[in-house]
Amino acid sequence: MAAQSNFDQQVREFFGYLRVEAGLSPATLAAYRSDLDLLQEYLVSEGVQCCGAVKPTHLATHVRSLHKERGLQSTSIARHLSTFRMLFRFLHASHKIESDPARLLETPTRWKKLPDVLSPKKMKQLIEAANPDSGRLWLRDRALLELMYAGGMRASEVAGVSANDIKETLAVVMVMGKGSKQRLVPVGKPAMLAVQEYTEQLLPSLLRFDDGRDCGKLLLSNTGRPLERVAIWQIVRKIANRADLGDVHPHMLRHSFATHLLSGGADLRVVQELLGHSDIGTTQIYTHIDRSQLKAVIAKYHPRP
Repeated sequence: MAAQSNFDQQVREFFGYLRVEAGLSPATLAAYRSDLDLLQEYLVSEGVQCCGAVKPTHLATHVRSLHKERGLQSTSIARHLSTFRMLFRFLHASHKIESDPARLLETPTRWKKLPDVLSPKKMKQLIEAANPDSGRLWLRDRALLELMYAGGMRASEVAGVSANDIKETLAVVMVMGKGSKQRLVPVGKPAMLAVQEYTEQLLPSLLRFDDGRDCGKLLLSNTGRPLERVAIWQIVRKIANRADLGDVHPHMLRHSFATHLLSGGADLRVVQELLGHSDIGTTQIYTHIDRSQLKAVIAKYHPRP
């Protein structure tokens, strides 16, 4: 119990720092909490009495178990490592521990698996599957898909869009991204038209509360409450099944957005800004996808491929 209470106390201080100083989103904080729960479970099994007793070998062994026993991919392991680094860097800087056991941990190569994308044809097929035959809420679903694809938004970001965030005259949307960072994203005529039709023809019938329970959000459920991230995943998958596109998740729309822009000649820095990436290295994965497409073109058309 002493080890657990020590760990819990120091983690609480760490999360206080993340909320107040770092300004991380609730979803990111929940992911970090999950990572540290697994670490704590391992440390207790090893009889580690306090955070100051954690050694690099403990962390390395735990990371190996995440891959071998839990089957986590390199991107998930990289996030766990980031969590550990932040925790022990904080504890060391706060003089809670004498040395930082996570300082020399190596990060696995990220993005070994290229993200799945939909072709422009399949993307159009997905959006058009949200139609009057798909139910009463089809205008909302069409607006949801158009916004996610036109703006490269995450599920959590499109869920957070309020009616006031839509700037109709400029055809842009104010998006609140990770770390409470705002960005303006142009979304174009099809998305703006879908939003306009939804707000004029369907949204008034979904506004059921006068006490602010809808939080002023744009996309509402049938009960008048804001759509949550999980509901958005379910909507996208339901429409993808109607379109016979198989397993499609919301992030594929974001991947498709970036890939199609780069394929069309967009500058990498512009795409980075539109996606809200703080590190251009995160955006560069989409250049690898584009190169694979170029290779396919060369193999098909070059006289001596």
